Formats: sequence, structure tokens, C-alpha cells
Amino acid sequence: MAVLPRPGLDGAGEDSVQRLGDGLDRTWHAFLARRTKGLSPLAVTTAYSDWMTHLAASPGKQAQLADKAARKVARLGRFAAQCALQPDATPSCIEPLEQDRRFRDPAWQRWPFNVLHQSFLLQQQWWHVATTGIHGLDARHEAQVNFATRQALDTLSPANFVATNPVVLQKTWAEGGANLTRGWLNLLEDWQRSLNGNPPHGADAHAVGRDLATSPGKVIYRNRLIELIQYAPTTEMVHPEPVLIVPAWIMKYYILDLTPQNSLVKYLTDRGFTVFMISWKNPDYEDRDLGIDDYRSLGVLAALEAVNTVVPGQKVHAVGYCLGGTLVSIAAAAMARDGDDRLASLSFLATQIDFEEAGELTLFMVESQVAFLEDMMREQGYLDVHQMAGAFQMLHSNDLVWSRMVHDYLMGERSPMNALMAWNADGTRMPARMHSEYLRQLFLKNDLAEGRFRVEGRPVALTDLRLPLFVVAAETDHVAPWHSVFKFHLLTDTEMTFLLASGGHNGGIVSEPGHPGRHLRVRTRQAQDRFIDPDSWLAQTMEQEGSWWPVWADWLAQRAGAHVAPPPMGAPDRGLEPLGDAPGSYVLQA
Repeated sequence: MAVLPRPGLDGAGEDSVQRLGDGLDRTWHAFLARRTKGLSPLAVTTAYSDWMTHLAASPGKQAQLADKAARKVARLGRFAAQCALQPDATPSCIEPLEQDRRFRDPAWQRWPFNVLHQSFLLQQQWWHVATTGIHGLDARHEAQVNFATRQALDTLSPANFVATNPVVLQKTWAEGGANLTRGWLNLLEDWQRSLNGNPPHGADAHAVGRDLATSPGKVIYRNRLIELIQYAPTTEMVHPEPVLIVPAWIMKYYILDLTPQNSLVKYLTDRGFTVFMISWKNPDYEDRDLGIDDYRSLGVLAALEAVNTVVPGQKVHAVGYCLGGTLVSIAAAAMARDGDDRLASLSFLATQIDFEEAGELTLFMVESQVAFLEDMMREQGYLDVHQMAGAFQMLHSNDLVWSRMVHDYLMGERSPMNALMAWNADGTRMPARMHSEYLRQLFLKNDLAEGRFRVEGRPVALTDLRLPLFVVAAETDHVAPWHSVFKFHLLTDTEMTFLLASGGHNGGIVSEPGHPGRHLRVRTRQAQDRFIDPDSWLAQTMEQEGSWWPVWADWLAQRAGAHVAPPPMGAPDRGLEPLGDAPGSYVLQA
């Protein structure tokens, strides 16, 4: 007897149910993602589950933690008793980390606030021990749990509350609570600005084209993804070989042209270079399907073609900043594979090409996290600037979240916004396809470093590069840690000058001559030299005072040729009529 299929369970019906279920899951994940700033609860839950399971199976670790808890309670008890007898002469029982500035004010050394902040630091130390060093625990899960626990503890810091912060209490008493009134008004203003999509307080004093990005130039080329700016020469003669700068697509380009005092663009033009800059479009829903190869072809290669039109017959010195450098490395490797020799040198600023050890930003870049972000981007077509900002703020929550909350909302004060802060608040979006490919191919699979990244259907290898390289890393960079950037030594076989500058991801690059407190280390590796590890390199390379800009400019000048008359602005006779003044229109897109 034939068995008839039950109604509603045929193949078509099953497909419909599956599609409905998948759509419901993605919609729910997108809803959650918008409320968690893109952080997947599943990724965190999985890590904590692994940690708790291994901790439960480690009686030795449990005994160690119990012993440490008892010792810390006893230490805190002794400290509190001594404070009662000698309130002004009792040394701290634990010191905060060097970068922790929350408890530096002398008011924290008075009772009971000394006991409060010492108790918090002891708990922080205990939780660090509790979340690390468990035998058998996955290393990534350990790092995730340690990081997430640290973030959770920071929310409970006594510095964050009026009643437990002596500095706030003093100000409240002195002003009769006026500081809290101002803080409430500051909070309401910030909330209103956020709801309306307006820039933060103080950003209005730094307008693009008026105060920022003021180097004179012309937009000489535009397509659906970029505007190409050619900057006006500031010297009578210039080097014949031009410089093409490719900034990251997740930032506005003018970090490299902030003000006349700290503009890398102006510094280069004043040194006799012809400078071109890519300005990326701020993508919207219609750009959702733009991928990495579109950014390579419509971005780097289209700009290179335009530069070749303006300065025919001259090779180009390509410069990439952050992910712009990663994109330049992909484009240059494909050009080397295909015998395209239009580049003269490559310079990389805070750029990673190996993402295996890419810092805390990659801690939660696991499959569940990437899928979570993809579901969110599938609905809106891009990753929003506020969602990206939330991820970066997590890395420095004390400085970027809690200290600002205390300063603006509890102390009732406003700090003037500088040019770099105004740039940082002027964020951009990322197309859904681009961000998905970037996360999967570069972060999850590390395809570029391992020779699996494909351009036009064929893999590219960074070992094909035969150009001289200049690589800049920054000592305290948490976005592109310098040990990760140092892997250029492993993944390339050509002459390379590696420079380690002081500062972080942005401040280390925007480091004009005369900037106080700057220093650097620099060494050139020849193609035949043996590899040395980063820590040995650090120990063997002498520190120098000053900015890295002159070192790089001298390196470029040695390779860019003898001076000639400046090229025209654009190439009207070859179809590149200037389209308008710098900074152009794309950089102004909200």
C-alpha cells in the first residue's frame, strides 16, 4: 500500500517552514544586536560555560581561590584597622595598575574611601586569578571571560557613584549640588543629540572644510565609492613620483589632514611631494552588496589609474593606514602576481596583515558573533557607526565610558573637544557584504596571512611583493598591536624598514614634529637578513626622541626622484577635469 504524505509536510511545506524559522531567528538576532551594540550573548555565554565547567572540575584551583580570598579579606581587615589607628600614615595594601587613573586623587586616601577603593582593587585582582590559569580551558574562552569580567567589574567601581566617590562628594558639597544639576542637563543634551543623530557636544566648533581638512586641493575623480583628492603643491619643485594615501574605510580620511599644525598631508606637500588621498563614501542601504573586491577595484585601483593619468610615466608610492593598509597589501600582492609594476614602494601605518593576534578587539570574533552581526546587517544593509563605536569603547571603558560619565554627569563639567576627538566622533558605516567578508576572511580564517585570500579567483601571496616597505606600528596600539604589525617580517621577503612609534592607534600616527614626549625605534631589514622576534628587536633597537614623520619623509625622498615642476591639478586634456575643491562631498556625508 502506498504511503501518502501528510498534508503540510511535503518538501515545499518544509522549505517554507525552514525559511520562516530562519527569518524569525535572524530578525530576533538583529533585534538583540541593536540593543547589545552588536555583541552576541551566545558568544559570551559559551565562554562562561566553558570556564565554569573547567573550574568546577579543578579542585586545586578552587582551593587556591579560597586561600587567596581568605588572604585578601585578612589583608583588607588589617588595612582597615591600621587606617582607624593611623588614618594618614597607612600604606596601601594594593596599588592600581599604571594605566588606572581612577583613584589618583588624594581624597581617595582618606577613610572610608581608602578602604572602599582598596577593597575594589583586591576584588579585581582576585577575579583576574579566578578567570585565568585553569588547566584545559580554551585560551580564547579564557581571554573572553577575563575581558568580560573586567568590564563588568568596572561598572561597579566606587568611582562611578556619587556616594562612594570623594571627589564628587567634595564638589557636590562645595557647590550645593549645582554640579549634579549641570550633569543632569549634560545627560539630557547628550541623549537628545544621540536620538537626533547630531554630533556630540563641542563637535560644532570643528567643522570639516573650515577648521579640519583645510589643506588646499581639488577632487579630480569620483565614482560610486570614492572621491580622489589631489593636493595643491606648496613648493616650487616636487618629487616626480607621487604619493597615494589609502585610509581605512571605517574612518573619515581627514585624520591625516586634521589641522595645519598636525596635518600629515601638509607635512608631505611642504616636503615637496605630490599627494593624492582617497575619501571613501559613507555607505548606505543601497551599497549593502559592495565587498572587499569592490573596495580594491573601485577604490585602490581606480585611484591608481587616476594618479597615473595625472602623472603619466611615474611610479606611485602607495600608503595605507589601518585597514586601508590591509586593502593596499591585497591590491599590491595581486598586482605583483599579475606583473603590474606601477608601484614604487609601500608604506603601512598601524596595519595588520595577520589577524591571529589582533588584540582584544578580536576576542569575540567567533562564528556565533559574526553570524549575529550578519543578521543585524542583513536588515539595515550596513554596520552602523554607533555599533562600531561601542566595540572600540569596550576596549577602553574606563577612559571612554566611565571617566567621561563621572566628569560630565557627576562633576557636571565639560571638557573642550579637540580636533582628534571631533574626528573620532565623525564616524562612518560599513557595507554588510564588505564587513562580513572582512570578518570572515581576515579575522576568522586569517586567509590573507595563510595564502588563501583570492583576488579574481586566484590566491595572492604577500611574499610576491618585491617593493621596499616602510611599516609603522605604535607602542600602545590596542587596535593593531605592534607585535601583530611586526608580522610583516614573517610574511614578506623584501627590504623593509620597521618603525615603532610612541602612542596609540591614532595618536601614534598623528605625531607631528614638535609634539612633546614622542620617541621611536627604527631598523631596516634587508631581504637576506635572518628573522628576529619582536621582543629581541625591541631590546636591540635604540630609542630616539622625536616624531617619526621626518624619518619616513626622508625614506620617501630617497626613492621619489629628483625635483621637477609640479604636475597640473587633474588632467583636463585626458578626461580628469577637477570636480570641486577639497575636502569634497563624500567626507561631509552623515
